[in-house]
Amino acid sequence: MTRVLLVGLRPEAVDFSDPALPPGMTAEKIHAGIALALTQMADRGWHAEACLVEPDATAAPTLERRLSTAPYDCIVVGAGVRLPPKSLLLFESIINAVHRCAPNASIAFNTRPEDSADAAARGLSSAAPAR
Repeated sequence: MTRVLLVGLRPEAVDFSDPALPPGMTAEKIHAGIALALTQMADRGWHAEACLVEPDATAAPTLERRLSTAPYDCIVVGAGVRLPPKSLLLFESIINAVHRCAPNASIAFNTRPEDSADAAARGLSSAAPAR
């Protein structure tokens, strides 16, 4: 079974005043978007999980612990991790954790929680061997 991991910030830890984030986002909207994304992935026949991290030095170790529990085919990194310029070091640590702990997984990026399944589909199709 295809396994997908959605990595994002814990919604309550997001700085919604940051202009780099989509306008109108709230913790409740992110939670709802994550639930929708996981349902959409399950509807595609994938085993999907979320790994929500804090925007600090614990993010990469938290992700590494999760990645050590099972192999994943695709890791979707949320926009809240990669869009705000002030999150560059966090984004680098997340990507490097994926590289170290899941080197065979494709990496995909969403723009909002709700388009995570489409991002995973892109990542999975790009990881398919050429025929």
